Amino acid sequence: MSQDERYAFIAEWYDPNASLFRRYELLYYPKDASIEMYDVKNRRMFLRRTKYESLHLEDLYVGSKVTVFSRHLTIVDYGNMYTSRKLGSREERTLALIKPDGMCKMGELFDIIINAGLTITKAKMMLLSRKEAADFYADYRAKPFYHELLQLIMRGPILAMELLGDGAVSKWRAIVGPANPTTTESDTLDSISESFGHCGLRDAAHGPDSVASAAKELELFFPSSGGHGPVSSAKFTNCTCCIIKPHAVNEGLSGKIIKAILKEGFEISALQMFNMERPNVEEFYEIYKGVVPEYLEMVSELCSGPCIAMEIRQFNPSKVFRDFCGPSDPALVLLSSADTRRHLI
Repeated sequence: MSQDERYAFIAEWYDPNASLFRRYELLYYPKDASIEMYDVKNRRMFLRRTKYESLHLEDLYVGSKVTVFSRHLTIVDYGNMYTSRKLGSREERTLALIKPDGMCKMGELFDIIINAGLTITKAKMMLLSRKEAADFYADYRAKPFYHELLQLIMRGPILAMELLGDGAVSKWRAIVGPANPTTTESDTLDSISESFGHCGLRDAAHGPDSVASAAKELELFFPSSGGHGPVSSAKFTNCTCCIIKPHAVNEGLSGKIIKAILKEGFEISALQMFNMERPNVEEFYEIYKGVVPEYLEMVSELCSGPCIAMEIRQFNPSKVFRDFCGPSDPALVLLSSADTRRHLI
């Protein structure tokens, strides 16, 4: 890799003062993790080449949201053909579906996905109607176990995720493994089906077998036409809200946090990945404005990238879960900085 090898992206930033989007060419130099930015409209340098170690090449893909010196940017395109050719394969997308029988191992499955080098770009816990389950299993209608398949996937919440990465379809399919592995299949012993599945049709996860199937199945759960897909699994009773902050998501800590929550005896009854805009975050944190000195930092953090919102249920959940999360005072948090729970709201 040469010192001057660089990748170019087109990024947009919404300027709230001017109420318009400003477009930049963002250049990334992997050799020393430095960046440059050019103002496209005014054709001038915006940021001279400077080292910026908090931004990684893995963060840069079309559709991603990144933060550069507190400015929240959306990557909308590649900046040149070289970057498109070199990095285009990283944009393969697939569906990862955690079925009801695998939901108790949700944290472990997050870790498996992250450790495989795949990026979770969308995630939502859902409940399938019979029609939605039938659409998903349309290719199995002639099978004798078709109705059993429908019942198994409708028996509780599922977690649908969009995964992004180099060879995402084949990589996730290999991780899931065969639906009904045998002990003689030594190459599947570490697969999800082997580790977390049950006998017969009660496998823990699903992965499409081709790029075409992945596109079709993603459309069922995350429709591009503006629809909402299957309904959320949220119950809105005896619950509280928990948010895994963007820096924790970016550091790959989501699985560890989810495991800690479930181990403590809480129920995660709904989950969804969001990218929040600054006005929404300011409204969300309005109660802290003028009260907490870190208010502006809190706002900047929460809109700096994807976060994961969860509905947590237990008896008197607000008080109990707040105790579990630990102190909100930054000085007190430092006393237990090794605790994963500091990454929660």
